[in-house]
Amino acid sequence: MKIKLPENFSYELCLSFLKRSPREVLHRIENKDVVKALSIENQPILFSIKLDDENLHVDFLNILPKPHIQKQVKDYIIEWFDLKTDLSPFYKLARNDDLLKELINKFKGYRIIGQPDLFESLVWAVLGQQINLQFAYTLKQRFVEKFGERIYHKGQDYFLFPKPEIVSRLTDEDLLLLQFSRQKSKYVKLIGEAFANSNLSKEKLKSLSFEEAKTELMKIKGIGNWTANYALMKTFCYPNAFPLEDAGLHNAIKNLKGMKQKPTLTTVKRIFKNYKGWEAYATLYLWKSL
Repeated sequence: MKIKLPENFSYELCLSFLKRSPREVLHRIENKDVVKALSIENQPILFSIKLDDENLHVDFLNILPKPHIQKQVKDYIIEWFDLKTDLSPFYKLARNDDLLKELINKFKGYRIIGQPDLFESLVWAVLGQQINLQFAYTLKQRFVEKFGERIYHKGQDYFLFPKPEIVSRLTDEDLLLLQFSRQKSKYVKLIGEAFANSNLSKEKLKSLSFEEAKTELMKIKGIGNWTANYALMKTFCYPNAFPLEDAGLHNAIKNLKGMKQKPTLTTVKRIFKNYKGWEAYATLYLWKSL
């Protein structure tokens, strides 16, 4: 299966994001191929992606799925690499911006690598709260290997993210053994319960406006403004979503502006007025500067 690539797409830069932690367990990079497992209609699907001229070439590794399931895999990949977004307006805006103009030249074609699974996106955001990135990956690795399903193929395990129904039934002790804090344990279980009870789903939020979707997410304990914006950015590709309180974002602005201290939230808001409608991509490129 082939997926045509849009203009302003860099496979190498997207690959660099996917390779950022050796503890990542939800995909593998094999040479320059990305190998990932999905469960679609309770069927485990293992596929690989590689660059093929102006296309992404997709091979199915464990089975050849029916056409409608192949279509769902294609849709997932398009969301995962944010292939529907036309970056030309963002680059036009950024060309005259002191913070972004050099970044868009240096990292042209870099795109938001999303998390099309809303449950995974929210849990990952909670895992990353107030700890460094590599320890967050350690927690995710333990969590996925302990509670996720796996596909065994040619001597290698490929993992699926744990299902909400399983997570909702976990105890604090289950998660504390993995070095979750009590707070993270509580929040992850609450998110699992919300999905398992059908109180929250990607489909329900799709029909809402950005602000309405954010409000719905923040009704769940543990999902604050940062987590909600992160999920709306990574799962729904809302271009105006950005995690205002993000420490990495503040460090990037501090470094690029040569400030002695991190900017205040008021300063960050003022800067981001220039990026209205493209806050998510401005955030992405500022993160990349680090």
